[in-house]
Amino acid sequence: MSLETVPTVRLPAGESIPAMGLGTWYLGEDPARRESELAALRAGLDHGLTLLDTAEMYGDGASEVLVGEAIAGRRDEVFLVSKVLPSHATYADTIEACRRSLRRLGTERLDLYLLHWRGPVPLEETVRAIQELVRLGLVRHWGVSNFDVHDMAELLGSPREPQSLEVL
Repeated sequence: MSLETVPTVRLPAGESIPAMGLGTWYLGEDPARRESELAALRAGLDHGLTLLDTAEMYGDGASEVLVGEAIAGRRDEVFLVSKVLPSHATYADTIEACRRSLRRLGTERLDLYLLHWRGPVPLEETVRAIQELVRLGLVRHWGVSNFDVHDMAELLGSPREPQSLEVL
């Protein structure tokens, strides 16, 4: 497989991104697997799987550290996705969670930042925080993960619905 054979999808803003990528749930949790996990991530990148999906909760941040090591020197090749926990979805906590993720990943920006799943914080508050992260240049695109139809309807009806909302 090469980069040319990985299917892509076009975001509403016009950017094409890989339709497939590497997920990192459970990576970084076992130090005995560190080298093999790094090798797997790097092999995926070498074969054109340049979308990497991680989250602050995966390995309590250890997955992001591992991904950061795997993409060192290759950041511009990667479409990097991470997620904020619902327990960190207040305005201030979302911004701080993103900054922590960026430090663990060793990068200055995320390509896509997702609310991992719905929690008790009002969606508008989380959306406002992520829009601020976009304004600051720390996040390029944002979205949600693990939302049901009701949650999506609420999000799409939000008065703070962004111009760049992408439903993947």
